Amino acid sequence: MNYNDFGKTGEKVSSLGFGCMRLPEYQENEKWFIDQDKASEMIGYAFENGVNYFDTAPYYCNKNSEEALGKAVKKFRSKVMLSTKIPLEVVKGPSDYRKTLEASLKRMDTDYVDFYHFWGINKGSFDDIIMQHDLLLEAQKAKEEGLIRHISFSFHDEPQSIKYIIDGSIKRGISMETMLVQYNLLDRSNEEMLAYAASKGLGTVAMGPVGGGRLSAPTDLYTKLTGKPAIATYELAFKFVLGNPNLSCALSGMETLDMVQKNVKIGNDPAVLSEMEWEQLGKAMEQLKKFSELYCTGCKYCQPCPSEIKIPDIFNFYNNHNVYGLTETAKNQFAGYRKDGGKAISDCIDCGVCEKKCPQHLKIREELARVEKILLSF
Repeated sequence: MNYNDFGKTGEKVSSLGFGCMRLPEYQENEKWFIDQDKASEMIGYAFENGVNYFDTAPYYCNKNSEEALGKAVKKFRSKVMLSTKIPLEVVKGPSDYRKTLEASLKRMDTDYVDFYHFWGINKGSFDDIIMQHDLLLEAQKAKEEGLIRHISFSFHDEPQSIKYIIDGSIKRGISMETMLVQYNLLDRSNEEMLAYAASKGLGTVAMGPVGGGRLSAPTDLYTKLTGKPAIATYELAFKFVLGNPNLSCALSGMETLDMVQKNVKIGNDPAVLSEMEWEQLGKAMEQLKKFSELYCTGCKYCQPCPSEIKIPDIFNFYNNHNVYGLTETAKNQFAGYRKDGGKAISDCIDCGVCEKKCPQHLKIREELARVEKILLSF
């Protein structure tokens, strides 16, 4: 496995990080569970092959991810770094920081978390919640007590707000130490701020390195750029992200052992992109913009829907048609989804909850209506 300096944390982080938001699940008596045997096998394989950074959050996998991760790493806890997050909507006062942290530690069955993130923050929540309740001080206290090792944040906002957040924490005298942001070949909007964060000593992690799976289709782009044999697009996407000198780790939400094995192979590959190849790939983004018409990353933050509409699934069906040209597949997927009782835009109660939670700020209701109309027209 390739490892990188993680900012000024003093840690060496694996180039591939394991995102635990898509662990295998099953439903029983209307309740969701994680298949612990499969999850442990996946996480164990990743660890045995050098992955040392595992990321989770309280709401992932129907609120079961933290517990599943804790069980999976129990035998090698001291040899890996765990990351989880505090949802700021639960914070009504300073004491809620400690209360929420302790709940996560209990679910994970661990005495400490290596990286504790202020989850999905923006300029508003930084000012109105973190600074208003002096949560940086609460984080510093937790660090001094050994409950957390590093103060971190994940981010969904305009790129320039990253500078505002980093500078604001430095001014408070309690600096952020690592940052988790979206970054991939399709979405380079945070590229300048990744460089800024690195210049301030933050370790940087990219979420969505393969654009929610949309960068997994076959391509001859690598051959055109380098003259070398073709590689899978997801491999190209990972290589691009890891080719950024200001990026420490690419975080992939892995669903199957096969996916883990493929990604580990990339993380172990000593061949990296040259500076020229990396720059050429960046320029080639213009050729891939058609992928971005419907920029759903499949993060599932919009779930659960009060009307039980599987929004990410429907958008994925559409992208199989629009991006990859798999029109017949998309048609059959949507037809099968509806045949199995899957809810659609006709079931929407127009509450708008999904749009409030979408990190990409998609007009989900409008997009669902448009997409379903197309899928039904085939």
